[in-house]
Amino acid sequence: MKSSGSKLPINLNDLLRQRTVEGERIEYKAGWNPDAIIRTLCAFANDFENLGGGYVVIGQDCDADGRPVFPPVGLPDNQLDKIQRELLAHCQLIQPPYFPVLSLEVVEGRNLIVLQAPGGQTRPYKAPEAVTASKKTWRYYIRRYSSTVEAKGDTEQELLSLAAKVPFDDRFNQFARVDDLSKPLMQDFLQEVGSALAADAPQLSVEALARQMNVAGGPAESPWPKNVGLLFFNETPERFFPGVQIDVVWFPEGAGGDRFDEKIFKGPLARMTREALGYIQRNYLHETVIKHPDRAEATRLWNFPYAAIEEAVVNAVYHRSYEEREPIEVRISHEELVVVSYPGPDRSIRMEDLKAGRAVSRRYRNRRIGEFLKELEMTEGRSTGIPKILQEMAANGSPAPLFETDDDRLAFVIRLPRHPLALTPSPQVTGQVTGQVTGQVTEEVERLLRALVGEMSRQQIQDALSLKHRDHFEKAYLKPALAVQVIEMTLPDKPTSRLQRYRLTAIGRQWVEAHSGRGSH
Repeated sequence: MKSSGSKLPINLNDLLRQRTVEGERIEYKAGWNPDAIIRTLCAFANDFENLGGGYVVIGQDCDADGRPVFPPVGLPDNQLDKIQRELLAHCQLIQPPYFPVLSLEVVEGRNLIVLQAPGGQTRPYKAPEAVTASKKTWRYYIRRYSSTVEAKGDTEQELLSLAAKVPFDDRFNQFARVDDLSKPLMQDFLQEVGSALAADAPQLSVEALARQMNVAGGPAESPWPKNVGLLFFNETPERFFPGVQIDVVWFPEGAGGDRFDEKIFKGPLARMTREALGYIQRNYLHETVIKHPDRAEATRLWNFPYAAIEEAVVNAVYHRSYEEREPIEVRISHEELVVVSYPGPDRSIRMEDLKAGRAVSRRYRNRRIGEFLKELEMTEGRSTGIPKILQEMAANGSPAPLFETDDDRLAFVIRLPRHPLALTPSPQVTGQVTGQVTGQVTEEVERLLRALVGEMSRQQIQDALSLKHRDHFEKAYLKPALAVQVIEMTLPDKPTSRLQRYRLTAIGRQWVEAHSGRGSH
């Protein structure tokens, strides 16, 4: 069990109010009830549905619907040490021993003990029915919705079949080191989600911070990062997981044509996903306005609604297998936008339910990836993706999306048809992009855009601008231009290659054309 000084890696206020963690993953206890609490910790450790374990909040009462009541009842100061000592002793009775992360919190002047109980690495776990009984009977416990229940019959056999089967994203990676985790990326995450741990992070070592965030573990003499940590908090996760990328492919002549433009996105999972979505939004989404002679209000519609695309892409990032080398593909033509990921949905989802948009998975492939995506508010989880895609397509007046897989569940395909009344311009002539970029083009970036002709090396651009200092050129000119995507690398997979060249993107060309009347600086 972690010391009482441990800080939660998520926002406490959001946790208590069930904003980022579902109610079935939180157990509220008004007081110290060791029997019930140990059984619930055992159930979270077994993580039967691969949801990522859960949380027990001691000192927090709730109403009849399981919603927390504020202010909480709290725990007396003189009970805190006693509860922690007893909890440590009782957790040793779980077989194999299992210890949650303990955090002391104060909410509205009341003391709470928050136990973070991630899915265990050595399930199945069993716990005594009564920890204080002289003769103990051990049982297997799991979560069923928002209750802790004993696993019996077929359920018990299924739990036993999961012995030591930890989801891939939650496993230790013994081919990497804890130092492969980026402390700045971990700190950025904590700041973004509003975790109290962000204040302590600068003083912690990479290993200590990673352990508190549960993205590293193992013995003190040989710690290992977890796969989820390398996916979110390493600048080049593709080194460890080939195929971790999103390929956005534009087919101007349709999927059967000879020409296509491809843009590849790599990097930490959240950044990669956001950059790919931003690129699609800027380049391939177009709003059509239809005026009506009989009424003042015009009809406004999109060729593809962004919210549906976002849900489809994030769904692919969440549910794909990171043991496979195939990238996520987003294929865009005038007629449809298609998201392809590998493998297909879990076999617990029936084919007819999938096609009808009623897919509900019994067990999640990537429990920890989903946890981080929910913290970043990139997904709601709990099988809401497909219903939301259906809802957003309908709200835009678009044809219904199609959800496809094969009998062997080798791939999952989401097809979003273009709205039949939407115009179909090529990305190069979509007028809305320039306005979005203009405010981000600094004077230095503008000079670079006007100096860049065809494909040029860094040194050639620097010489054309009569700049002597490389560091200044890269910081003030090159990196800002890359960041707003007005220029791109010819070899994005090899950023330090001596053959690297830079060229204008479609957005950059459009910006230059739109501002051709202005004098250069």
